[in-house]
Amino acid sequence: MPVWTPPRHWLSPQRHWQLAPPRAVRDWLREPGSLTARLVRQARGEFRVELLAQYWGRPAPEEARRMKLSPGRYALIREVALIGQGEPWVRARSVLPVTSLAGPGRRLRKLGTRSLGHLLFRDPTLRRGPIEITRLDQPEGRVFARRSHLVFHGRPVLVAECFLPALFRARDAR
Repeated sequence: MPVWTPPRHWLSPQRHWQLAPPRAVRDWLREPGSLTARLVRQARGEFRVELLAQYWGRPAPEEARRMKLSPGRYALIREVALIGQGEPWVRARSVLPVTSLAGPGRRLRKLGTRSLGHLLFRDPTLRRGPIEITRLDQPEGRVFARRSHLVFHGRPVLVAECFLPALFRARDAR
């Protein structure tokens, strides 16, 4: 059962300006490295991953299209909250096709409360495509999200991250 519904429309880097994210948000949206590593630094070590849901399901049609998966194919869908200083800062959704979970990808099946990004960004085979962004309505209000199409050992992984207001309150408080 999905915790959040993936949006249908994402903007490529050439079109990010259309959403006009504030500078503080834009900085996080464009983060080229491991978001987890940056969040750990921001939280001064007070960071954890809360597993919200992990299940076998069909990716949303737009996700399947982005990953070039045949309609109806199943994938492991993982949804987590990234908690900094006791508050949810980011909600993330990862789509891992069955083919991506073989060979070296077997490690991705049972991450539990470990960070997917922490594992992926330590691997020299990881390649990231352009970061797409969108704006969406969440229980916390209207927020920005980004999505990355990653290639891990030649296999696709799609990761979407929704930046929650508490992240920016924590930044402003310092």
